Amino acid sequence: MNRLADTEATRDWAATPTIAHAARLTPEQALLAMGSGTQGLSGLEAQRRLVETGPNALRTHRANPWLVLGRQLRSPILILLIVTAGVSLFLGDSTNSTVIGVILVVSVGLGFSNEFRAERAAEALHSRVTHTIVVLRDGRESQIGVVELVPGDIVRLSLGAVIPADIRLLASEELLCDESILTGESLPVEKAPATVAGEAALGDLACCLFMGTIVQSGSCTGVVVATGGRAEFGRIALGLGERQPQTEFQLGLKRFSYLLLQVAVALTTLIFIANLLLGRPLLDSLLFSLAIAVGITPQLLPAVVSTCLAAGTRALARRQVLVKRLVCIEDLGDMDVLVTDKTGTLTEGRISFTAAIPTRPDITEAELFVLGLEATEADYSRGTPSLIGQNPLDAALWEAPGARVFEPAGHQRLDIIPFDHRRRRTSALVADAGGGNQVLLTKGSPEDVLPLCDGTPPEAQAMLEAQYDAGSRVVAVASRPAVGLDTIGPADEHGLALAGFLVFLDRPKPQAKGSLEELASLGIAVKIATGDNARVAEKVCRDLGLESGGTLTGVQVDALSDAELTAALPGTGIFARVSPEQKARIISLLRREGRAVAFLGDGVNDALALHHADVGISVESAADVAKDAADIVLTDKDLGVLAEGVREGRRIFSNTIKYVLMGTSSNFGNMFSAAAASVVLSFLPMLPGQILLNNLLYDTGQLAIPGDRVDKEQLLAPSHWDIAFIRRFMLVFGPISSLFDFATFALMLFVFNAVPGEFRAGWFIESIATQTLIIFAIRTRRVPFVRSRPSAGLLWASLGVVAAGVALPLSPLGPVLGFDPLPVPFFLALLGMIAVYLVLVEGTKKWFFARAAQQPPTVRRRGRLHRVHRRAARFSVARTLSRH
Repeated sequence: MNRLADTEATRDWAATPTIAHAARLTPEQALLAMGSGTQGLSGLEAQRRLVETGPNALRTHRANPWLVLGRQLRSPILILLIVTAGVSLFLGDSTNSTVIGVILVVSVGLGFSNEFRAERAAEALHSRVTHTIVVLRDGRESQIGVVELVPGDIVRLSLGAVIPADIRLLASEELLCDESILTGESLPVEKAPATVAGEAALGDLACCLFMGTIVQSGSCTGVVVATGGRAEFGRIALGLGERQPQTEFQLGLKRFSYLLLQVAVALTTLIFIANLLLGRPLLDSLLFSLAIAVGITPQLLPAVVSTCLAAGTRALARRQVLVKRLVCIEDLGDMDVLVTDKTGTLTEGRISFTAAIPTRPDITEAELFVLGLEATEADYSRGTPSLIGQNPLDAALWEAPGARVFEPAGHQRLDIIPFDHRRRRTSALVADAGGGNQVLLTKGSPEDVLPLCDGTPPEAQAMLEAQYDAGSRVVAVASRPAVGLDTIGPADEHGLALAGFLVFLDRPKPQAKGSLEELASLGIAVKIATGDNARVAEKVCRDLGLESGGTLTGVQVDALSDAELTAALPGTGIFARVSPEQKARIISLLRREGRAVAFLGDGVNDALALHHADVGISVESAADVAKDAADIVLTDKDLGVLAEGVREGRRIFSNTIKYVLMGTSSNFGNMFSAAAASVVLSFLPMLPGQILLNNLLYDTGQLAIPGDRVDKEQLLAPSHWDIAFIRRFMLVFGPISSLFDFATFALMLFVFNAVPGEFRAGWFIESIATQTLIIFAIRTRRVPFVRSRPSAGLLWASLGVVAAGVALPLSPLGPVLGFDPLPVPFFLALLGMIAVYLVLVEGTKKWFFARAAQQPPTVRRRGRLHRVHRRAARFSVARTLSRH
């Protein structure tokens, strides 16, 4: 009955209702309208619809060479230079136009090859990650990628799932959804399949789920009404563009580019006007002015950034860290608060059953253990149950030696109330083999089971406290006769008698203490959010030497307003017995205070918090919904691995800033010198082609920066873009560069009586040497080489560029490029000037960084658009999107 030919829905299903119309239909009518049935779509029909509608995607991560090339050629200055070179050729100046043309081709080629290679790495990264959804096709449940979802598919969703499309509910159980990504409303919305009558606003469609929102609690089944750009969230996301969004890093680059553009326009205009007033040819003046503008801009900056990020993903992969998107690397480096669960992070995660402690004289340890087995969710009716998918405490019970003598045939389960994270207990209705002696068993956290018990002995609480103080995890077991019951519900959990406590042990990880110290050294505050008892969490923290501060329980968290909880957050290190919703609330309030918050979790109950964090981190062995919600997946649940990832994110930012600071200071200084000299001298101090060649050589050498070492102190705190800081750096160190340029001018004119070709050769060599070697001073706040060694790649690349800069004017190409040979004494004077220059820069550097005003800001706030982009990134394909 799932085939269209066998249903009444043989009409063109493409004329499907909108989500608002679907809300006015009954579930049965909605299925019919979507051309589907209770068995879901057939595989063939789903494939046909996928071809017709296209993928359920909002972003493309396909590396497009034409777009990359377009970005390289998009610079207005570059376009003007190409046009001017063509005009120069037309007017007969073939040598100059050829030199400019070759340099432009090489420059664009270098930038294109590096940026496209980085985009290919990003494409491969995205393609490795798949977000899946459970659908019903051909009457069977199967997992498919969210991008393969089509209208008419029947999907099943549970706690923590991101809604993959606009969906009409067919059935639900205690369903609440977080729709803040669409409506901005922080409170969850209750959902149920009941039809909505009449016209209703989007937020009032209680029988519909919307793409991009999150299941906060409960579970449901629904039929897909709209996918991709037809969904409500899809329209918003596509309105922001189909390409992957710009990262915070790239937005910083854009602001930085505006700064350079202002400087370049001002210099270019002044130089052009001054040269015309001096009676110089129009074409020469235009070429020189444009070359100055190009010379002040670090042309390969996008390539350097892309190379840094691509190299970072490979380095993280070697450290067992898989990042789903390049922006995750920046987020990881920005982290200053880590909220994490306790199990498997601070502890070994291998929970073992240690003891059964009866609290009633009529129950033995062995009998209490059997009651615990009967109250697990594992299906033991066919013998020893499978432990796959069982919670760790239940699995530990079945792995204990006592479980080997358990006889399933002697125990009959009649009904069960599964564990949920609000009740924190499981109840089972059990009987003996003959169906008699029916008993209701309740097993769960002592704080939630004991209030349901009557006549609990006074010594039970003391026994419980002793186990908590020892760091043990404890589960309470209670029971009562239940003769005549066929099914049970939460209302039946009353009048219980406490049978005793099951005790479990999860030892602290030996390496956890060192990992916590590493995170502390990186300026990251670690907070524990656990479903376990507060005393147990405090004991683990004490054993590991973690200064946890205060502790709040889930009950206390609920009693506090947002303002009160926000005020309590800085002094609280442990949140115990907290629910998934409480974890998400804590993270949201931390983010609201400007903290960059990461959450590490691996369970179904962690998915909601993973979505709310700036960086969601999970592990390879985590529940599928947790891995799906995470931005970063660790192959090993080890805080030491995470610390390595944070260092890598900060190293990338630090290396990119090196290029920015070096480029702005030396480029600004050199171009300012050229501008001043062009007005004073009777000839151009450097030809346009020579300026471009100088810039090309310098930029090429800096492509080795992504692999450079970074000083330890530069990794101790997150770094952020600060355009004011970059501007101050440029205005302090740029004039120092100009000072030595002017010294070179004086040397060439008054000591060597240089002709134009010699003058240009001398300044070309001095310029390339000073602005390339300055990287060794700027790359560190320490004494270079003595206390901070550059990478071998950067060292040899820089020395190679200087060697090429010296060799070119002396080579047979020198005359072609407009250079004349230089006297030997010039090179001796050059060595002295370089030495003095580097010493002066080193002294200025110490003064500059010692000023408090140079410290970068530490607070970053992200708005709703960032979260829209982040949520939309999961709906991504490696191909160009087409609008249907």
